[in-house]
Amino acid sequence: MALRACGLIIFRRCLTPKVDNGAIEFLLLQASDGIHHWTPPKGHVDPGENDLETALRETQEEAGLEASQLTIIEGFRKELNYVARGKPKTVIYWLAEVKDYNAEIRLSHEHQAYRWLGLDAACHLAEFQEMKAALREGHQFLCSTAT
Repeated sequence: MALRACGLIIFRRCLTPKVDNGAIEFLLLQASDGIHHWTPPKGHVDPGENDLETALRETQEEAGLEASQLTIIEGFRKELNYVARGKPKTVIYWLAEVKDYNAEIRLSHEHQAYRWLGLDAACHLAEFQEMKAALREGHQFLCSTAT
């Protein structure tokens, strides 16, 4: 059975008019262990949790962002399936916008750095094809639903 994890692709819009979707920045965290890869906050589902509860808990634990600081974007859910450390893994991501552009990020011991990045820079750091695709799809979704 595949390991199951959930997370949030967190973004903010630069302090320009919201119609300028080129101003979207994604939050990526750099792992403290292994190959020091960059991903959005995510983690394994605990017993009794649903997937979205897991994503919100992991975001609070890994980035210090509370659910009340975020707006979950309706209509976007991305499932990634890949092999990690020799085992199949499924990760489910939702899009979430920080309500405050300057929200403080507080890293846990699991991460050593964070960055807010535009789409191209985020995809360059993400390395894994599945993660790049999720970022691109999230960006496209946001651009297509701009008000």
